[in-house]
Amino acid sequence: MKKSFLLIIVSLLIFSCKNEKSQSSDSETTLIRGEFILIDNAGVIKGKDFIYGVIIDDLANELNKKIKPLQREEYDMVPVVIKGIVKKNTEDGWPEVVEIKEIVGVSEPTSELPTKIKSSDSTLQRNAPGHEGHNH
Repeated sequence: MKKSFLLIIVSLLIFSCKNEKSQSSDSETTLIRGEFILIDNAGVIKGKDFIYGVIIDDLANELNKKIKPLQREEYDMVPVVIKGIVKKNTEDGWPEVVEIKEIVGVSEPTSELPTKIKSSDSTLQRNAPGHEGHNH
């Protein structure tokens, strides 16, 4: 009788601990490596197989201040490592958002900037082959 009572109590403890863990998984921090950008109060962190919106708070603004000197142009994304909590997004935007809990590191972008092509409409119209004499 005592053994079966002890077995029931141990089983209840194990199952109750398991439930607590699954309920608290929403508040567990995750190490996230990706590229970060913040523009007009909208932030994004993009990794190899994910894109999260970023909850804008003091830590997101602090991270933005850290990446600014490393950006080569306004829309350049900068590699970062953060600890954060990934949550389902209840508003418009990305399906999941991350709340930054800790800034682990920021590094310089390693890839080259994309090639830019600058043109003016008048130059393009005059020099475009096959479009001589057309008014666009």
